[in-house]
Amino acid sequence: MALLRLLALSLLFAVATPIRDITDACSSQVKDFQHLNSSGLHLTLHHPRSPCSPAPLPADVPFSAVLTHDHARIASLAARLAKTPSSRPTKLRRGSSSSPDAESLASVPLGPGTSVGVGNYVTRMGLGTPAKSYVMVVDTGSSLTWLQCSPCLVSCHRQSGPVFNPRSSSSYASVSCSAPQCDALTTATLNPSTCSTSNVCIYQASYGDSSFSVGYLSKDTVSFGSTSVPNFYYGCGQDNEGLFGQSAGLIGLARNKLSLLYQLAPSMGYSFSYCLPTSSSSSGYLSIGSYNPGQYSYTPMAKSSLDDSLYFIKMTGITVAGKPLSVSASAYSSLPTIIDSGTVITRLPTDVYSALSKAVAGAMKGTPRASAFSILDTCFQGQASRLRVPQVSMAFAGGAALKLKATNLLVDVDSATTCLAFAPARSAAIIGNTQQQTFSVVYDVKNSKIGFAAGGCS
Repeated sequence: MALLRLLALSLLFAVATPIRDITDACSSQVKDFQHLNSSGLHLTLHHPRSPCSPAPLPADVPFSAVLTHDHARIASLAARLAKTPSSRPTKLRRGSSSSPDAESLASVPLGPGTSVGVGNYVTRMGLGTPAKSYVMVVDTGSSLTWLQCSPCLVSCHRQSGPVFNPRSSSSYASVSCSAPQCDALTTATLNPSTCSTSNVCIYQASYGDSSFSVGYLSKDTVSFGSTSVPNFYYGCGQDNEGLFGQSAGLIGLARNKLSLLYQLAPSMGYSFSYCLPTSSSSSGYLSIGSYNPGQYSYTPMAKSSLDDSLYFIKMTGITVAGKPLSVSASAYSSLPTIIDSGTVITRLPTDVYSALSKAVAGAMKGTPRASAFSILDTCFQGQASRLRVPQVSMAFAGGAALKLKATNLLVDVDSATTCLAFAPARSAAIIGNTQQQTFSVVYDVKNSKIGFAAGGCS
């Protein structure tokens, strides 16, 4: 907990990077809100530790802090799958009389959510009339989109740019407690909605590292460049506390009718794709809507009764230097497998992880070993991009595969040490974002399949 508090404090300070260096490094990235075509959107996506990000994490945040935060995300996902309730309450107290509903809002238990911030990528979203741009965390493990709103009755964390002011938007409206979207909050946030004395619906979005956002369920016009969609439902946060970096809020892309994907789907289609850039590359992309189906190898979305909003797939094998791991085929399906954009380190069933660790270490036996680093126990001296590593391929049902580069297989934890970017799983296997980086990944929800293609950010 002490480490999380220190990290939260460190996120309040911007990176001191020379402006000229940032301009040179980011000169090749595409403009935000670039259109993919007439039926879809193409948005710039930034790595959380990239200097090109509009809201970068401070450069002095140690990788150990990233791993601590990643562990919290894993624990929260496990709690969601186990449907473990939380007794942690939150409350909005009476605040400024300038609020549309300045009163005691909520004091109820918060259930488990998914930790966000340190491992999540960011993009920009426009909101209101006239539209203003806000830096938002992108999360495939969350449903409700929310952002900080003035007057911030209780608390707003520091963000890049001004806080959204509902009074400045002519299209803003709060949502009543009798609206069906208010009832839908229970499945979208895993917390019950509550109601103010003036009949305004109140949402509560909580996350595994004790971060949370509480405020008014609202609707307004959401926009991306020249494309705008009216009556978009989102959370107007009045108490926002935790590790959200310098973002204004969060875009939810999970399988839920309140997510951004589902609300845009009637006009753009039930699919989205992304390429997650590395910290050293300028940018990737997030596309919502149509995509080129021919470039991908696909795996079916697996059905699971554990959580309808998450994206499950089936892993069928891993090869190292062309040789399958020495585990049974059933070992890969011993735990449910989730693909997630916000988890940094991939978690594998214990037997699979042990076999992978042994095989990679054997293939790199000439490389000097390094001591374990936090949860990462297979480490080497040097940097991933400068080491000779074996070809590792992850296979999924239907024939899809991720053929990992050195930087997908290993993660640099400091200037002299790199470690296998995998760890053993307890209750669910998770395909994290280190393994997904530089691949184009499409979530075709309509056809219930996920596709992978190499070279997505180029």
